[in-house]
Amino acid sequence: MAYLLQGFLLGLAYVAPIGMQNMFVINTAATQTRLRALKVALTTVFFDVALAVACFFGVGLLIDRLQLLKFLIMGIGSCAVIYIGISLVRSIPVLDASVDTNKPYFEIIWACFAVTWLNPQAIIDGSLLLGGFKASLPIESAYLFIAGVCLASGTWFLGLSTLVSTAKHIINERALRVINIVCGGIIILYGLKLGYSFLQLVI
Repeated sequence: MAYLLQGFLLGLAYVAPIGMQNMFVINTAATQTRLRALKVALTTVFFDVALAVACFFGVGLLIDRLQLLKFLIMGIGSCAVIYIGISLVRSIPVLDASVDTNKPYFEIIWACFAVTWLNPQAIIDGSLLLGGFKASLPIESAYLFIAGVCLASGTWFLGLSTLVSTAKHIINERALRVINIVCGGIIILYGLKLGYSFLQLVI
């Protein structure tokens, strides 16, 4: 059970920093119905768990073996992450009670997929962090560890969605603007850190 707990704690540390996934869940919960918000949270959990498992069992090993792939992902990823952060800082969130909450579910699935699997930050962080941890674990403990990571993902995103949905009466455009600025700043720092690592590889 110790490895399950370790995985859970690492999983929380992995998903808790505000990024595109969290912003997507927060904005949905603040502007749409609780049922739709929970549906988005569950779909986000599905794709996040899928990415974590892929990073844990394969992507990290692949990047470690193919240095050119690591080089390309870090170079392109750093630019993409910085751009995403700047766009978030500059964005003006709008709370609109008339937002259509009855969009086709496939649109929600695509959006949740995009903020997870098309997010270079999530792929790189997950690959290096989870892939690295797997290499350090006893084989018999790996499944308990990744189960803890997956449990943390479900706990975090469902809890975040429920909290924001419950307190949406105190969530206004100014509050979302502050969240966007803070989140964008954090993402920019991630991008700069990634760019610094990329330069270290080049030099």
